[in-house]
Amino acid sequence: MSRARSHLRAALFLVAVSPRAATARIAAQRGLSAWPAPQEPGMEYQDAVRTLNTLQTNAGYLEQAKRQRGDPQTQLEAMELYLARSGLQVEDLDRLNIIHVTGTKGKGSTCAFTERILRSYGLKTGFFSSPHLVQVRERIRINGQPISPELFTKHFWHLYHQLEETKDNSSCASMPAYFRFLTLMAFHVFLQEKVDLAVVEVGIGGTYDCTNIIRKPVVCGVSSLGIDHTNLLGDTVEKIAWQKGGIFKPGVPAFTVLQPDSPLAVLRDRAQQISCPLYLCPPLDALEEGGPPLMLGLDGDHQRSNAALALQLARCWLQQQDHQGIGELKSSRLSLHQQLPLAPVFQPTSRMCDGLRDTEWPGRTQVLQRGPLTWYLDGAHTSSSMQACVRWFHQALQSHQRPGSEPEVRVLLFNSTGDRDPAALLKLLQPCKFDYAVFCPNLTEVSSMGNADQQNFTVTLDQVLLRCLEHQQHWSRLDEGQVGPDLWGTPGPETAGPTSLLPTPCPASTHRSSSLVFSCISHALQWISQGRDPVFQHPASPRGLLAHPVADSGASVLGSAAAIHVLVTGSLHLVGGVLRLLEPSLAQ
Repeated sequence: MSRARSHLRAALFLVAVSPRAATARIAAQRGLSAWPAPQEPGMEYQDAVRTLNTLQTNAGYLEQAKRQRGDPQTQLEAMELYLARSGLQVEDLDRLNIIHVTGTKGKGSTCAFTERILRSYGLKTGFFSSPHLVQVRERIRINGQPISPELFTKHFWHLYHQLEETKDNSSCASMPAYFRFLTLMAFHVFLQEKVDLAVVEVGIGGTYDCTNIIRKPVVCGVSSLGIDHTNLLGDTVEKIAWQKGGIFKPGVPAFTVLQPDSPLAVLRDRAQQISCPLYLCPPLDALEEGGPPLMLGLDGDHQRSNAALALQLARCWLQQQDHQGIGELKSSRLSLHQQLPLAPVFQPTSRMCDGLRDTEWPGRTQVLQRGPLTWYLDGAHTSSSMQACVRWFHQALQSHQRPGSEPEVRVLLFNSTGDRDPAALLKLLQPCKFDYAVFCPNLTEVSSMGNADQQNFTVTLDQVLLRCLEHQQHWSRLDEGQVGPDLWGTPGPETAGPTSLLPTPCPASTHRSSSLVFSCISHALQWISQGRDPVFQHPASPRGLLAHPVADSGASVLGSAAAIHVLVTGSLHLVGGVLRLLEPSLAQ
């Protein structure tokens, strides 16, 4: 038996995996949905979500996309076929006023800002985004609110039965995969709800994304670019920029934020080939000059970049509608960028300012302060977004740290998924000097049977736990090589014993963070909070769950600390699971 398997079995014993979870694991390893939808599904929301989840087993979509990388038209034609089978034609989508946004970092926040700004003008808005944090219905919003369980259920079964009735059993793709299905459903909802405009976030990439069936958006946006989804999009930022530029359409204005020269040149060339007028957004500082600050609080520089792009997208649409409240143009002392013309520098209207200030986008640079615990939530999952997260966390710590010499503890709660490089992300987090690093899968509970919104049938429990153990090993190796002063004084008693579920040596001259792996988010939060969070009061842990020296000694440290600062990052799905437990109202 390999060392990794031995470690996994030891971890499974420590975290007390339930028999039901083991059954789910075995079924998933066979390529089946562990808890399939009922043969005669009811009309409840959870029934709809469980049936939707069965389409995850159709998730060969990514592999198919990689095989068809050279022929994106094939994928778009498949999406057009699904659209026709659902009862719509591409011409029907032309009736929607769609703002289409792609990027690597910040496209969701840009969409949220844009939607909120335009809603402040009294417009009825639609919003399609990915992924969801707590409930899948968050992906489709009307006037900023997730569609109701009843509306989701109604539209889901109508679309599902329509596709069932028109499927060709000889085709292996007779039903669309999970994200494609939700994209189709969003179009149906927006048309039937008669929204004034819809903000649509691209899923992966641009050229090959199923949302690129949109032929006539009113304006397009590209947020910050970086390395992500390399197996599908390419292993350089230039290749990724080419993919993102695939959403440009002839004659449709597009805006992007300042990028490094090479990807910006790729976007420029793509725009020229497509005959798309592309503009560079001036920084938010230029729009604020001579007026009040547009964003208050510790939102981070990257959110200011997203806000600047959102303002241009909103103003462009308002201008197309001959709306009077689009903000007066200002004389600009900014020089034109050598590669792209500069977008207008204008004085944002009061409605635009209100929209930025009132935007709520959970899980991104979000702070929850409750009792001695402060939770810092950011779904950063790329190197560039993690760098921004670390800067934001440092700024936020300065605001929330308490004066005096009473002990404060820093905890990292981390997970990463897909083809992302966890070692690179963890290396960026190391300078934060965490006292404890906690790793767990994106599972709210060991068994997600009662929570269909969080089910994922594309991975097994073995796989996600092995990945967590790999994360812990990466962190331990980083700690071993770390050189620098101990910012937290004399090491606590926890460093005297094993510092990990996989024991590693501890250099006495460096600042060390003890590490633990838990089988689910709930168990991790129980240990971190030690019952001191006034909202998260979970039932007592199963007997033997924390029977480990680091957990025992750490519990004493956490239980007596004057303040506990917890950064949750690495995966939006992890952040969503944490929010589900810390903010139960979001799951209602």
